[in-house]
Amino acid sequence: MTTLHGRRVSALIHRWPTAVGLLVALGAVLGGADRDTVATTVAVAASCYVAAAAFSLPAMAWLWIPIASVLAVGGAFVDLDPVVTTGIVVAVLVVVGLLRGASRPALTLESAGFVGYGVFVTAALLLAPGVGLVVAALTLIAHGIWDVWHLRRHRDVVPPSLAEFCVALDIPLGLAVLVLAAA
Repeated sequence: MTTLHGRRVSALIHRWPTAVGLLVALGAVLGGADRDTVATTVAVAASCYVAAAAFSLPAMAWLWIPIASVLAVGGAFVDLDPVVTTGIVVAVLVVVGLLRGASRPALTLESAGFVGYGVFVTAALLLAPGVGLVVAALTLIAHGIWDVWHLRRHRDVVPPSLAEFCVALDIPLGLAVLVLAAA
């Protein structure tokens, strides 16, 4: 019995990224996740992957979450939308990555991902609020699928724990926002 209990506890501890992702998603829903919040979440999440590729350091993805969050909020002090601020910062990250000699395939992949998600979140912000919220939520869900792909195939770019955290944040939050938007 003790061994079985120990295995269960160990399995739960091993799934901490999922637990944290779900808690952050719940907090966002309870905080009233709106179009801007969801769009910023996508931009920050995608920027973490670019940061990891630019520095050729998977752990940078975790470190980048608070950095990108502070920069996104800080941009508001100079009247820059958080998505625009994040886009500017990602451009700087790409230059830094190129100057550092980062892996071109990884930097290209993650930069292309950021641009793709950036196009959709920018469109979400330009559309009517209700439609924009749905587009932002669908983009967040799509980013969750990107996270699953990284978790399965690209563990060398970002830590599996970050991809797992993002799956647990992106997909449930996107689905909850869709349900709330339909209500």
